[in-house]
Amino acid sequence: MALADAKNEIDLAFTRKGLTGLAFENAFGGATSFLRRSYRKDLTGVDLAILGVAFDQAVTHRTGTRFGPRAIREASTLLPFDPPYGWPTNPLEEMAIVDYGDLAFDYAKVVDFPATLTAQIATILAQDVGTITLGGDHYITLPILKAYAEKFGPLSVIQFDAHSDLWKDDDYSRIDHGTMMYKAVKLGYVAPKRSLQIGIRTQCDDYLGFHYLDARTVHQKGIDFVVAEAKARVGDHATYITFDIDALDPAFAPGTGTP
Repeated sequence: MALADAKNEIDLAFTRKGLTGLAFENAFGGATSFLRRSYRKDLTGVDLAILGVAFDQAVTHRTGTRFGPRAIREASTLLPFDPPYGWPTNPLEEMAIVDYGDLAFDYAKVVDFPATLTAQIATILAQDVGTITLGGDHYITLPILKAYAEKFGPLSVIQFDAHSDLWKDDDYSRIDHGTMMYKAVKLGYVAPKRSLQIGIRTQCDDYLGFHYLDARTVHQKGIDFVVAEAKARVGDHATYITFDIDALDPAFAPGTGTP
């Protein structure tokens, strides 16, 4: 297969015959799925399921991340033509990845949302399939962590974020993107002493045992230092990685809810 096959490939989200391989469909055409993977609910033989969670009702400022899964899928159409440059592996060739679509939930019954998301993640994990979740505001991490912790026990976490999300909040019925990691620690989903927050640039009075590298340290010491710190912190423990877009300098991502 080569780029010339773009003249024949179309709508790979529905027409792809296998679960692995690069894709040469024109980036500007066709039905969009994540990295042109197949839309599929049958997880037989699958290693990794991509799940969109179009939820942004836990934010303290601007909404809009509900459109994140759709935008990420569209942006990803530029990427599946080649192996990742400089990587020693090629995930699209080596892993069976499918686009599981988006989470269904009642937008008008926000109180039911956490349990709905936890149940969906648990359903996927029960089939020994991993997940990548496209948000959505950062609150969605809490119900996801619950499902993972129920299977693997307390997790190490690598969190890329401008904010620690550790505001104290002992009302567990509240749905708030600024308190989700506080609750994850208090509920026993996360082992903070073997976790790391990267890119912090806002005040936090109590890190609850988390180690952190603030944004200045990241800039001054560089990528190799950060990678080494992350590996040393989490070790061989089951680890969940979460990335909040505001970990990026707001000069480059000004439209996020809380830059």
